[in-house]
Amino acid sequence: MTVALDSGLRDLVHAGGVVVLSGAGLSTDSGIPDYRGPSGTRRKHAPMTYQAFVGSPAARRRYWARSYLGWRQIAGAAPNAGHYAVAALQRAGLVDGIITQNVDGLHRAAGATNVVELHGGLDVVLCLSCGLREGRTSLDARLRAANPDFATAAGHINPDGDAELSDEQLDGFVPAGCAYCDSDLLKPDVVFFGENVPRPRVDECYARVEAAAALLVLGSSLTVMSGLRFVRRAAALKIPVAIVNQGATRGDPLATLKIDAPLGEVLPALAAG
Repeated sequence: MTVALDSGLRDLVHAGGVVVLSGAGLSTDSGIPDYRGPSGTRRKHAPMTYQAFVGSPAARRRYWARSYLGWRQIAGAAPNAGHYAVAALQRAGLVDGIITQNVDGLHRAAGATNVVELHGGLDVVLCLSCGLREGRTSLDARLRAANPDFATAAGHINPDGDAELSDEQLDGFVPAGCAYCDSDLLKPDVVFFGENVPRPRVDECYARVEAAAALLVLGSSLTVMSGLRFVRRAAALKIPVAIVNQGATRGDPLATLKIDAPLGEVLPALAAG
């Protein structure tokens, strides 16, 4: 990161009116790997689709076995310096709002407010049969009781909390039912592949971007349209876009400013003034 770029980013952010769009790269310093950045590795199993999840009890069993172990790492993760720096910039009145593609809840844990979790959060579970919403810790207690001897060590953990396990390791896992109706149609309150982000949530994000003085993208490769669309909207409206990410992003051609550097170094420096 050059001094000129650092100065340009500081000037942009300290002018205020910033909306943050964050991705998995912001959480790597908390021990949660991303898919495409320096800490990322490609998953061995295809991600669960919404259609497969709702259509197959066996698919739900596979998902919950992997997620049961993956949740250990997500639940144990703590906000890192980058999360705290974003919250500090918000308290200083420079960041108006945060849109995150992450499902780990670490922005909120760091004290940030006005956070839109674009893809939902792993800390809430929804029953697709009766509509009950419950905290993940409650479901986790039932899964622990039903699987006292299930493996406690997982392989690679994906950013969505899905542990890499072989089919043999899945043997013997017992899913838990809904606490109210006992249905096995329990789903984490996150957007699966093949499922759309709720339209009101998307509209709220567009409104935030359109009202922003600048859009600051943190730790996202912008490979999927879910995040890239907001960069495109900002660029179309001539709203400056700054991207801080290690490696190229799909939004680079639209960026006013691009910095390829670790967020754990850049963001605390910004928050320090």
